Amino acid sequence: QVQIMESGGGLVQAGGSLRLSCAASGTIFSINAMAWYRQAPGKRRELVARILSSGSTNYDESVKGRLTISRNNAKDTVYLQMNSLKPEDTGAYYCNVQGRSKYGPLFDSWGQGIQVTVSS
Repeated sequence: QVQIMESGGGLVQAGGSLRLSCAASGTIFSINAMAWYRQAPGKRRELVARILSSGSTNYDESVKGRLTISRNNAKDTVYLQMNSLKPEDTGAYYCNVQGRSKYGPLFDSWGQGIQVTVSS
């Protein structure tokens, strides 16, 4: 069983910054990828940023240069540093972790979502 704990969301004015954290715990053998997704009301969930076990990253074009994803492999934790925030960044942010459990099977776990609201 793998559990996801997210933190760091909140309300911020346009141009401000927030840092999201996501910690995975449980029967984890290895993590292949960690990512942040965003979903606004009435919209589909979209990928914001992803980081692979190799350290390779990819971002949605709308956040490049403003948001940075990083990880601490020893702590099974991923971070999303969000700078120069825009109202369009508002939404529920979900942490996604993919890997292999200690018992062999692959897992694909999601956090419950954390709200980020950017006011203008």
